[in-house]
Amino acid sequence: MYIAQIGEQYIVKRMPLSGGGHDPACPSYEPPDELSGLGVLMGSAIQIDPESGISELKVGFSLMKIGSRAAPSLRTNTTDTIVGDAKKLSLRSLLHYLWHQAELTAWTARWASKRHWWNIRWHLIEAAGQMMVKGGTLSEILFIPEPFRATDKSAIEKRRTAALVPALSPKSGPRKLMILVGEVKDFAPTRNGHRLVVRHLPDFPLMLEEGFYRRLQARFENELTLWGADKASHLIAIATFGLTPVGLAVVEDMALMVVAENWVPYESTYEKRLVDALARVGERSVKGLRYNLSAEKPTAAAVLQRESQQIALYVVPPSADRAYEEALDDLIASRPEIGVWVWRTAEGDMPPLPRT
Repeated sequence: MYIAQIGEQYIVKRMPLSGGGHDPACPSYEPPDELSGLGVLMGSAIQIDPESGISELKVGFSLMKIGSRAAPSLRTNTTDTIVGDAKKLSLRSLLHYLWHQAELTAWTARWASKRHWWNIRWHLIEAAGQMMVKGGTLSEILFIPEPFRATDKSAIEKRRTAALVPALSPKSGPRKLMILVGEVKDFAPTRNGHRLVVRHLPDFPLMLEEGFYRRLQARFENELTLWGADKASHLIAIATFGLTPVGLAVVEDMALMVVAENWVPYESTYEKRLVDALARVGERSVKGLRYNLSAEKPTAAAVLQRESQQIALYVVPPSADRAYEEALDDLIASRPEIGVWVWRTAEGDMPPLPRT
């Protein structure tokens, strides 16, 4: 461990790349990367300096906008399509990495009712300060809205204006894009498209071209359906955007992620049941994320950390075939020291979590 200075605060942090060397019962323990989609990205799309702990990220989406077109083109916009690429991060996998590095994938029942947007935002900004993207720190181009209070509206708007300076449209040449991370409140129709309404950003819509919005709905149909099915869940958006000469924010690319009431991500109703069960457990658990991996590749849905042993929790989807089962067997065999809990959803209800 070491002491890091973040602004005017001093924080005890884990030495870079040392998470696996901690005791599983230690809060600084980190499950093996290969149990999630993070494993295939380490050393390629994500390169960590062992001395500074800074992560150098290679991304597969543009942070520049060439031309004066006010809305994204369906032909050039990716809508987070880089699935399976181990050399570059998609928007979704960047959001996953931010969430993981901010330790928002970790949970214990002792934290119940203690996570709110202000500390979500603080941890994300802190994590972004340890990441480099295309020659600069991610925090320089990352915009995360601060909690809105009507009594502080004027001051908040001034800080927002200052934060969005990098996204201002220049007189000529390419326009720089920024990255937004925020909670979706609504997608509202406009005269010629839709607008993204983000919580804590009143009177600041982000415009989406109609064709792009339809593509977004198709690509993230599962996330939108899961969000609509559970009132307590949150929908998190990550988007690249720029400002037009008239001051409108226009989304160029976007990805979505649904998180439970405690802000832990999930990708299916089966994972939601597991996340809810882990939320009631006093022991620490860490949610696994897919990053660029497709749904056909098995990963540990979560890792339950106990003093005696860490246990990988696998949720096998009903669509799993023989190839999926063989890949799962290989994944389990690769870490024989880790306990195993498997829920084959096609065979019945979720089995009880392993007892202490």
